[in-house]
Amino acid sequence: MRHCKKASNIPIHKQVQNNRGIALVLTLMVVSIITAMVVEFVYGVYVSTNALHNWQVSRELSLAADSATRLGARLVSEKAGLLSYTPPGAFEIAQKIPFEEIDGTIAIRIEDENARFNVNNLVYATGGPNTVAISAFVRLLNALGLRPDIADRVVDWIGPPNSIPRIADSKNLTKNAKLDSIDELLLIPGIGEDAFERLRPYVTIYGNNIININTAEVPVLMSLSDKIDKGTAANVVGYRERTPFQMPTDILQVAGFQTVGASVQGYISVRSNTFRITATASSGDIKRIIESVMYIAGPTQTVNYWREY
Repeated sequence: MRHCKKASNIPIHKQVQNNRGIALVLTLMVVSIITAMVVEFVYGVYVSTNALHNWQVSRELSLAADSATRLGARLVSEKAGLLSYTPPGAFEIAQKIPFEEIDGTIAIRIEDENARFNVNNLVYATGGPNTVAISAFVRLLNALGLRPDIADRVVDWIGPPNSIPRIADSKNLTKNAKLDSIDELLLIPGIGEDAFERLRPYVTIYGNNIININTAEVPVLMSLSDKIDKGTAANVVGYRERTPFQMPTDILQVAGFQTVGASVQGYISVRSNTFRITATASSGDIKRIIESVMYIAGPTQTVNYWREY
């Protein structure tokens, strides 16, 4: 006996509608997937294009900052040829970047490194402690409200490994060499971040270990002698704003220095040849900074430090 398949009770027009509904759902799914792929592709292209644009702008800003650094060195060289002294204060200038390819600004700041205390001078090249420099550094620390034992910790850090520690156990983790960067002070046990931030504007590892009285700030001036208090140091700043010092002996004209002025001769100067040049090039949210320290004496220019970020 032949078995016949039972015919569907669903009307033909209903079956057609169901098939159309399934096709519509599949079509919508495909469109959604394609749309997501297109969006992801466009976003990827945008990110890549934007990254390329930022890289190009960053590269152009880097070149602008490099040019500004060289311009700053040239300005220092030309100024030194015109004056027998270093003018008081930091030199700053800002202007639009003179490149048609980029819309941005460039700023140059020039600072005298001899306005700061050289911490590498705390230990002689032979490895022995420089007691005169140590006493001066202690005065600087006192002027800043910092603990005087920081001086001993720096001496132990720099001094040779066989030297007697000035502070117990401070020779356990030491460099036994001069600092290559002021940031190294943060590595020295007992010097916290707060002390470092307060000390950083007044110390250096460059220069000729002589303080320029035309550019040094009050705390550094106070480090020259225990007879120079805050008021006496402020007199120096006020005097040079009216009449920059042209010779070290001019400090004898400042109120309060008639007796102490002679004792600081040999430790002060009015002219420098080591400068920190900071060039900042920016366009929108993109910025490149070159920070350098240069020895500049006439046409001679030597780079002691160079960092770009």
